[in-house]
Amino acid sequence: ALVVRFLTKRFIGDYEANTGALYSRKFTIDGEQISLQVQDTPFVSLEDDSDSICCQEQINRSIYWADGFVFVYSITDYESYRVLRPLHQHIRRIHPHANIPLLLVANKGDLLRARQVSSTEGLQLAGELGGSYHEVSARESCEAVHEAFRQLCQELSRIIGSCNGEKRRGLHLVRPKSPNMQDLKRRLKQALSSKGKSATAL
Repeated sequence: ALVVRFLTKRFIGDYEANTGALYSRKFTIDGEQISLQVQDTPFVSLEDDSDSICCQEQINRSIYWADGFVFVYSITDYESYRVLRPLHQHIRRIHPHANIPLLLVANKGDLLRARQVSSTEGLQLAGELGGSYHEVSARESCEAVHEAFRQLCQELSRIIGSCNGEKRRGLHLVRPKSPNMQDLKRRLKQALSSKGKSATAL
């Protein structure tokens, strides 16, 4: 929902399951247009009652080529928060010395009555992992979602610019091909169509 909100400015509560799609978008940062690729990765979970994560190979491939990471959890789901430390450790095993920007996003900020993760816990984890922290509601605020991504893009631009034209780690790897927005539009139409049918049935 967060990625869809960022890419299309629309919110759709339920749509087809995450397929790990990759999307491209032009994004303007401080007056300069950049081409941004967003990999919407499949769900990551903890293995049975442990602090080890269960990662699909697609996620590992994404970790190898990514220039920045967005960690998203729900403030109403403590387990989604608990998986982030092991995930960060997994990324660090792949890139032990890289300076990779990290954005920690606490989603569902509109569901305060169901909160299981406090803002203090989110801020503490962001500080521990060396990332920036944003609490947002993908449902209620497109602007907050865009501001979070904008901050990450600024940090990416700063780091890449400081490389003085040298290739960063991972850039020699082949990145997956990125489709245009047609696939995302198709998914949105399917979701809207199914919601419309449900409303008609009621």
